[in-house]
Amino acid sequence: MVKRRRLETPSNDDLTRIEEQFRRETLGRPSLGPGMAPIAQVAAESASLATTGDGEVRAARLRDQADAERLRQAEGQGLLIAELPVDRIDEGAMIRDRMVMNEGEMQELRLSIAANGLRLPIEVFELGGAGGQGPRYGLLSGYRRLHAVRALRDLTRDAKYDHIRALVRPRTQADAAFVAMVEENEVREELSHFERGRIAVIAANQGAFANVEDAVNRLFATGSKAKRSKVRSFALIFEELGDMLRFPEALTEKRGLRLSAALRNGAEARLRKALSGVSPDDAEEEWQLLEPLLAQLEDAPRSPARGGRPRGKATVQQGWIDDLTIRTASGITIRRARDGNAHVLRLEGRALDSDLMDSLMVEIQALLER
Repeated sequence: MVKRRRLETPSNDDLTRIEEQFRRETLGRPSLGPGMAPIAQVAAESASLATTGDGEVRAARLRDQADAERLRQAEGQGLLIAELPVDRIDEGAMIRDRMVMNEGEMQELRLSIAANGLRLPIEVFELGGAGGQGPRYGLLSGYRRLHAVRALRDLTRDAKYDHIRALVRPRTQADAAFVAMVEENEVREELSHFERGRIAVIAANQGAFANVEDAVNRLFATGSKAKRSKVRSFALIFEELGDMLRFPEALTEKRGLRLSAALRNGAEARLRKALSGVSPDDAEEEWQLLEPLLAQLEDAPRSPARGGRPRGKATVQQGWIDDLTIRTASGITIRRARDGNAHVLRLEGRALDSDLMDSLMVEIQALLER
């Protein structure tokens, strides 16, 4: 039979001795702080590790927030390139300044995109009232590039042409949108004289500008005064004959200025009559309908109501007055002089105005560049 051991209650001296021994063992461990129990040390180490991990998490979260903020700013400024379905882009959201596209140039553009991809993204802005299939976009610039990509899709049936790279610009006021469109086309492929005048009239009629004069000055603000004067001349042609002319984009600068001068002299009804009832096959045939009437108007005596001396009743000498002076039938005197190495022309006469001077400078430029 096993003898049971009798347990005795420890005395106060025993408890004191045990406590002192435990304290000595605890103080002897370097990993523990003075007087710190092991469980307390474990808790402290765990808290330290947790703090380090939380700091890294917070830093990563701050980086993500900063990246997201930069992304939102770039998106708001229209600096992000997106892949958009070509069928979700409305090229008719704005009246285009470009009237015709040269097929040879379009073929060259299609071949370039097919070989090298689209090097330059188009520019769009998001339209309101998006449907269930996603947002729709209005085309701001890149009319030819969009048509080229669509043509490649229809020709090849390749899914890679279902989308096009685009910069999604923020919605803007109508005047700024027109200016951006004109600037983009002026840089990439210069507009014809008639296209410039046409878009100025359309932009003014749509309320983007106060009037045609304001539209010309702001759409072509970087152009010279002579260039803006020509744009106003072709804007007048669009306003009064745009619905009659079949080949207006083929009007040369000289022909357009002659035509606008006749319109300013009140010849709209006669010019419209000359164009009515006939369907010319090309631009030259259309011009031949107008040219005889223009020549007749130019040879006619000036109306007294417009000021100046009538051509048929000139009472002053015309032609060369002396070796340095000439006088026109309209009463304008032109004098030639020298100023060092410079040649100077002085023009005088009541018939002179800003538009006439702008046209004269254009004619002199053309003469000197021949």
